[in-house]
Amino acid sequence: MNLKKILPLAALVAVVPLALYAQDAAVAEVDVTPPNEEIGYIFTTFMFLVTGFLVMWMAAGFSMLEAGLVRSKNVTMQSLKNVALFAIAAIMYYLVGYNLMYPGDGWTIPNMLGAFSMAVMEPVGGSADTDLTYASVGSDFFFQLMFCATTASIVSGTLAERIKLWPFLIFTVVLTGFIYPIQASWKWGGGFLDADYGFLDFAGSTVVHSVGGWSALAGALILGPRLGKYKDGRVNPMPGSNLTLATLGTFILWLGWFGFNGGSQLYMDTAGNVADISRIFANTNTAAAGGALAALIMTQLMYKKPDLTMVLNGALAGLVSITAEPLTPGLGAATLIGAFGGILVVLAVPLLDKLKIDDVVGAIPVHLVCGIWGTLAVLITNPDATVTGQVVPIIIVGVFTFVVAAVVWYILKLTMGLRVSEEDEILGLDKAELGMEAYPEFYRG
Repeated sequence: MNLKKILPLAALVAVVPLALYAQDAAVAEVDVTPPNEEIGYIFTTFMFLVTGFLVMWMAAGFSMLEAGLVRSKNVTMQSLKNVALFAIAAIMYYLVGYNLMYPGDGWTIPNMLGAFSMAVMEPVGGSADTDLTYASVGSDFFFQLMFCATTASIVSGTLAERIKLWPFLIFTVVLTGFIYPIQASWKWGGGFLDADYGFLDFAGSTVVHSVGGWSALAGALILGPRLGKYKDGRVNPMPGSNLTLATLGTFILWLGWFGFNGGSQLYMDTAGNVADISRIFANTNTAAAGGALAALIMTQLMYKKPDLTMVLNGALAGLVSITAEPLTPGLGAATLIGAFGGILVVLAVPLLDKLKIDDVVGAIPVHLVCGIWGTLAVLITNPDATVTGQVVPIIIVGVFTFVVAAVVWYILKLTMGLRVSEEDEILGLDKAELGMEAYPEFYRG
């Protein structure tokens, strides 16, 4: 055995672990924990960014859902409207919406109307001027913007297949820049619905979904139904072009809703908040499941066959229903709240047809009817809720949104005209308004 070769090797084997141990000890002596005041800031900012892009993904869900539920000759128009409305919401929320919704000390009319000013981000690379116990302004702006855009997406599907592009986009400017932020400030910006009524709407069954629903209802009444939808006392079905896309859109919305409700916890700075976010995720999911199954059973009982479109809207109804309070229910209560929403949708869709209100995708039953139900359901699971505190704000937000939306729609009708011509509606908005088709190889007219 050659000791001259072995001894250096043995020395190396002995020294390396000691060196590594010394290195570990040195690392262990370095305090890598962020300062206490920054921990909540970092984690809550991260939560807003992650949940914000989940809610942004809901824009894809609405687009696919609507593309699947309209006829093939109108698919391109729906896709364009969804991209355009999201872009408009982003700009309008920056220009006036964000500070109008969160005025802080800048109320123009105390607790009623915020300041008309542009959103301002933090200085580059620093958070010295921010509240380190909360989150970055940029992340909060990004997260809240997604709720604003969601409100506009709700309107798009109801008025499909017969509304002109530019009047719709102008209404979107008013909705995202003014209507939505003003009423949202009354609850989430510290306004009178929160201060005077103790209104509870965790993630926006009323503030987001019913506002979109009221806007859609006002538009549908002024715009009128599609040609041939109601004729000779009958309701003529107009099947969508692609139920596969509609199903995909529903699952995308289901996924995005975890950000919608989970991010509305607003804090991720303690173990308790993280546990609450987990509970919100679970309740959100089971409410959607309850809504889907309830719609499945209801359509089997009512029509002798299950209806996929009703089941898809049943899942969305469950999600809207749990949005006002996804934290306090247990899993059983959340399932039942969602299931009742699914039942309401199955009953509301034919009711709208009896009233000759043409809602192409069923957004009014899902977002308005179940938005109201979800807000009332808070009374069941949250002991802090009061009947007056829930009912009166529903009425106030509903009257404000419906009246202002109706005025805007009516002005647009008088000045620009809302409807396309009969010839263009029969031809399809893709070719008439855009000159392009979503499915050119398969188009049948």
